[in-house]
Amino acid sequence: MNFQPPYPKPHVRKSSFLLRFLRGWNSWIDVLFERSYSMKMGKISQPGMDIYMVNDADWVRRILGDAHAYPKHKLMHRMLEPLLGTSIFTTNGELWERQRRLVEPAFAQARLRLVFALMADSVAGMTQRLDEVADGRSFEVDGEMTYVTADIIFRTILSETLEESAAKEIYDAFLEFQHHAQRAMILMIYRLPPLYSAWASKRAAKKIRSILSGIIARRMAERDNGQGSARQDILAAMMDAVDPVSGDRLTYEDLVDQVCMLFLAGHETSASALTWALYLMSQCPHLQNQMLSEIQAAVGEREFELSDIKSLPTVGNVFRETLRLYPPVGFFVREAAQSQCIRDKSVKEGSPILISPWLLHRHRTLWERPDEFDPDRFDTPAGKESSKCAYIPFSKGPRVCIGAAYATQEAVLILASIVRRYRVEADPGHVPKVVGRVTVRSGNGVRVRLQRR
Repeated sequence: MNFQPPYPKPHVRKSSFLLRFLRGWNSWIDVLFERSYSMKMGKISQPGMDIYMVNDADWVRRILGDAHAYPKHKLMHRMLEPLLGTSIFTTNGELWERQRRLVEPAFAQARLRLVFALMADSVAGMTQRLDEVADGRSFEVDGEMTYVTADIIFRTILSETLEESAAKEIYDAFLEFQHHAQRAMILMIYRLPPLYSAWASKRAAKKIRSILSGIIARRMAERDNGQGSARQDILAAMMDAVDPVSGDRLTYEDLVDQVCMLFLAGHETSASALTWALYLMSQCPHLQNQMLSEIQAAVGEREFELSDIKSLPTVGNVFRETLRLYPPVGFFVREAAQSQCIRDKSVKEGSPILISPWLLHRHRTLWERPDEFDPDRFDTPAGKESSKCAYIPFSKGPRVCIGAAYATQEAVLILASIVRRYRVEADPGHVPKVVGRVTVRSGNGVRVRLQRR
C-alpha cells in the first residue's frame, strides 16, 4: 500500500506581493499555491521584471534543449558564485562549452569503474558508524548521509579521506550558506540590497572553499614537481584534460571552481536525496523486504560489485521515486535570450524562466497519484510515459548533469548496503518539514531508527 509523504500544503490562491516575500523568505516552496501544480504556465510580476514558470512538458523540453536560446540566468550565478565561482553550473556560451569539454571526460564510464572501489570503502566506513546507533534509538540521518557522500566525493575526486570534524564543518557551513543564499536571492528579486545575506553566504562558502582549495594547490604542486604517486581520481583526470578545440588546460582557479561545483552537486544533492529515501523506506517495511530479497538473489552475502548496480531494479526505483518526490534541485532558472511568445504570454528578452522539477514531478495532469510514494510506477506504462516527458531531476538537454550516472551508482550502493544490514524503522513522533532553498531539505531534520538484521 502506497502512502503520501509530507510536503507543504499549497495555498488556496496566489500570494500577494508582500505575502510572496514573507513566505519565500524561508523557503520558496512556501510560495506555491494549488494551481501551481496544475497550470501549464504562470507569471509573477516583480519590481522591474516578470518571472515566468513553465510547466508545459513540450516547452520544458524546448527550453532545456537549447542552451543558447535559454542560457542560465544571472540570478543563479549571483546566488551561487560565492561557493561555485565561475563553474560549469552557472556559466553560459563559449565559456560553458569549453568547461564542459574539459570536465565531462572525468565522468566517463571508464572513470566510474575506477572509482567504484573508493565508493565501496567509504560505504564500509558508513556502516561502521551506523552500527553504533543501530539499537532502535531515534537519530537524525541527515548528518550521516552528508558525511558519507562528502567522504565519497573526497575519495573519488581528491583521493583523500574526510575526517569527521571536517565533515561537520562542511555540513554546518553548507546549511549556513543555503540559509543566507536563499534570502539573498529573494532580496535581489525584490530589488533590495542583500547586504548581510550576501556577506554571510560568502563567509560560509569561504569555509568550504578553503578546505578544497588547499588540497588542489598541493596536488598541482606535486604534479608540477614530478612528485607523488599516479592517481586515478577525478581531479587527476581534470588536471590532465586538454581542450581539443583550444588546447587549453584548467588553471588552478578553474579547478577550485569546478571541484567546488562537483562537491556541491556530488555530495549535497546526493545527501538530500538519500536522506529522503531513508525516510520513505522507514514508512514502508514491505518495500524493504522486497529490496532485501532482490539483493540476496543478485548478490548474496558477498561484497557489492559495480555490475550489481544494474541488477537491483527495486533499489534503483526507490531512488528514482525519491528524486521525483524530493528533487534535490527544485528549480532551474533560464533566461529568454530574445523576446518571444511562450504559450499565450509575451516574454521579454532577459526575463527569468523558471522550470521546476518539484512542480513538474508532482503535476496533476502529468502523473497518476502524483503525491504518493510508489517506486513501482516506473514499471507501468503510465509511469514510463510520464517519466519521458515530466521527470528531470538531473535536468535535460545539453546541460544535463554530468554526474547523473555517478550519483545513481553511489545511491544504489548506499541504499543496498543499508537495507542488507539494517531494518530502517520510522520514528512515530517525527514528521519532516520540507524546506526549499538551494536544495530541498527538511527544516527539522529527518529521524529514523535502525535495527541490525
